[in-house]
Amino acid sequence: MRWLQKLGVHAALILYTLVAISPVLLIVMNSFKNRRAIFQSPLSFPTQETFDLVGYETVFDRSAFHLYFGNSLIVTIVSLLLILLAGSMAAYALAEYRFKGNAFLGLYMAVGIMIPIRLGTVVLLKMLVALSPPSPLISLVLIYTASGLPLAVFVLSQFMRQVPKELKDAARVDGASEYRIYWMTLPLVRPAIGTVMVINMIPIWNDLWFPLLLASAPESRTVILGAQIFLGQFVSDWNAVLSSLTLSMLPVIVLYFIFSRQLIRGLTAGAVK
Repeated sequence: MRWLQKLGVHAALILYTLVAISPVLLIVMNSFKNRRAIFQSPLSFPTQETFDLVGYETVFDRSAFHLYFGNSLIVTIVSLLLILLAGSMAAYALAEYRFKGNAFLGLYMAVGIMIPIRLGTVVLLKMLVALSPPSPLISLVLIYTASGLPLAVFVLSQFMRQVPKELKDAARVDGASEYRIYWMTLPLVRPAIGTVMVINMIPIWNDLWFPLLLASAPESRTVILGAQIFLGQFVSDWNAVLSSLTLSMLPVIVLYFIFSRQLIRGLTAGAVK
């Protein structure tokens, strides 16, 4: 009876996986086929007769897709680094030191997870006007860093509390500074770091709202905004549409597979003792 329950669970998971992957797989497959094959056999893999890169040629010839890709890559990487640096330092302070208002500060940071940052768009725009950053990309980095910090602090602080206190006390006895102990703690919470990176990476890369408001100039567009504008111009060219969608989501898929093990370990670390 138990094996039957396991079989049912695995069958449900496999079915869900197929439903989730099918749209992505269809987009990628059809982006490598000619127009006739897209409409005649959309569910088939590209063959020697149907294989065609005309969609990708159109994307790179008629748009600055490489520039948009580079902008998104810069914004995503810098935002993630700042989130991990500031979030891990704040989490270490909350987990390691007991001071008046410690619990309230942790709760205050956790509240930021439940409030969408888009609700404060008007206030954020006023603050950015007052700061007048030299580049729209810097504005995006500041917003994404602020939006990712609450979750990073909450997750990392929970993991840092599980690091043995004896290990840190032994380092203090040996004369290690608090900064040295902080850097020593980071490798011990790698699952949490991977979780924070994956959870923040996807919304940063896929965001359209703030780039549309702050980075509408051609030289500062992100890949999602560039793909959206490109889709509006070539809505009838399905080869180009599918190719632009594939290029937009490919980096996220690759990075997710790289950090998927860390994500799973981070999500399940507290489930068992």
